[in-house]
Amino acid sequence: MRWQGRRGSSNIEDRRRSGARRGSGGIQIGGLGLVAVVLIGWVLGVDVTPLLNGTAGDGGWTQEGAELTEQDIQVGEFVSVTLADTEEVWSDIFAQAGGGYDPATLVLFKGVTQSPCGGASGATGPFYCPSDRKVYLDTAFFDTLERQLGAKGDFAAAYVVAHEVAHHVQNELGILAEANQMRAKASEAQSNAISVRIELQADCFSGVFANHAGARFGSIEPGDIAEAMNAARRIGDDTLQRSAGRVPMPHTFTHGTAAQREDWFRRGYDAGSIEACDTFAARRL
Repeated sequence: MRWQGRRGSSNIEDRRRSGARRGSGGIQIGGLGLVAVVLIGWVLGVDVTPLLNGTAGDGGWTQEGAELTEQDIQVGEFVSVTLADTEEVWSDIFAQAGGGYDPATLVLFKGVTQSPCGGASGATGPFYCPSDRKVYLDTAFFDTLERQLGAKGDFAAAYVVAHEVAHHVQNELGILAEANQMRAKASEAQSNAISVRIELQADCFSGVFANHAGARFGSIEPGDIAEAMNAARRIGDDTLQRSAGRVPMPHTFTHGTAAQREDWFRRGYDAGSIEACDTFAARRL
């Protein structure tokens, strides 16, 4: 992906210069200890945010400054450029449809932070919070993506950003609110099935973005799309459950299988149009 030297986004909220530490009488998690806890969450499919956020009672979280490494700075610049690309692409697509696009803010953090949707940590993975219209991203996730999940390449990382921004696009279109209303009234299995359609549509929108980014910026290099589709496969529900030594249980899936995630990204990329991404009308995913 050609990204160096290009415009970055102004919609970045960088919280990485503050690290979270539990006060006296509590638990301190940092360095390799933090990494170990995060990996437990990823491998077992368990949200270990409570271990990272702390609880009410003795101690409590305090903030202390943390210097950014050269790698931190470079990753921040990469995310900023990728976010700027999504802003231009989606602004164009919305304008062509006669509407306006209000970009999301992307929060960069290290370790833990807070959001209106709950605690954010490396254990939760990147996510979009519709309450404040922000994407939350611990940039250490890119290392997890490459080293633990086997999804290498800068466009694999760009796919992660594009996928979370796609949830904001869904929010802008009113899709996310309607789908979440349906989930609130559904059984657990039905809610999971709706969640899968939300996530696969976000994968498809990510493919639409990749199509337009390549045409608009000339940023797509040979192998980039393969990197994105590999990342989509690596974070399929069935793949993650097998990696955790568990038998895949489709009724528990919330994001879709590896094959589905790759397929819907490809559909969006091939079509370059959001009309190709109506997962809610699809009889088969």
